[in-house]
Amino acid sequence: MMEGDPLMDASTLMGQLGDPGLRVVDCRFLLLDPEAGRAHYREAHIPGAVYADLDRDLSAPVTAESGRHPLPSVAAMAARLGDWGVDRTTDVLVYDAGDGSIAARLWWLLRWLGHDAVWVLDGGFQAWVAEGGDTEDGDTLASAKEFQPRASRYRAVSTDALVRGLDSGSMTLVDARSGERFRGEHEPIDPVAGHVPGALSQPHAENLQPSGLMRSPVALRELWSQRLGGIAPESVVHMCGSGVTACHNLLAMERAGLGGSVLYPGSWSEWIRDPGRPRATGAK
Repeated sequence: MMEGDPLMDASTLMGQLGDPGLRVVDCRFLLLDPEAGRAHYREAHIPGAVYADLDRDLSAPVTAESGRHPLPSVAAMAARLGDWGVDRTTDVLVYDAGDGSIAARLWWLLRWLGHDAVWVLDGGFQAWVAEGGDTEDGDTLASAKEFQPRASRYRAVSTDALVRGLDSGSMTLVDARSGERFRGEHEPIDPVAGHVPGALSQPHAENLQPSGLMRSPVALRELWSQRLGGIAPESVVHMCGSGVTACHNLLAMERAGLGGSVLYPGSWSEWIRDPGRPRATGAK
């Protein structure tokens, strides 16, 4: 790992696996097949990894006003981390099937609760297997601990606060969904297509190299500096469909040394709950 880098590569993990101070968490999940991730975990996972379900563990129940993946409460997330054997002294490594878009949600949640000792496995489970890493099947049970949240610089913004920030010009919204979804040409999940007027499109997939590994810190800084055009990271708010892949853009900016931006967890699926909120299609 680079000092301060939020990513860990598979070879580094091999040297640390088995350390009693390390907890590995498998976050594999498919939005269109919610049970598939747990099934894949039980078939084969990194030895000692516990499983985190996006819907059940990394989100609160959906309400009539919320998006598809509301943030869990601080108390609920802290309790779940304790169940997984994580306390303030634990290093945490999170991974998903490959691109990091689901694992980044748990990375952000841990940072939100003031836990900085967390890394995302670069390239995910497929990188681990390609490196020749061992796997095991079944479920891993952890000895419960007590996780104590702390104050953090990682912040979330509500829809109302976002509206005020956009109206005042103090916030710049960046959408992590694909260009097709942003432009309203294709919407496979939500009932309404399009984007929040004035938002910038920066698909999270562009954070990756063709190999599936994340771009280098230098390359990411160039990508994001060009996209933001001088906008301060602290004024940037990240969104996507439901506040999950937006965390991948937060992770990429962190790796690029452009920390300080904010998550809009409600994202598009919450924005469209109110038919009176403006919507746009096309590139702008």
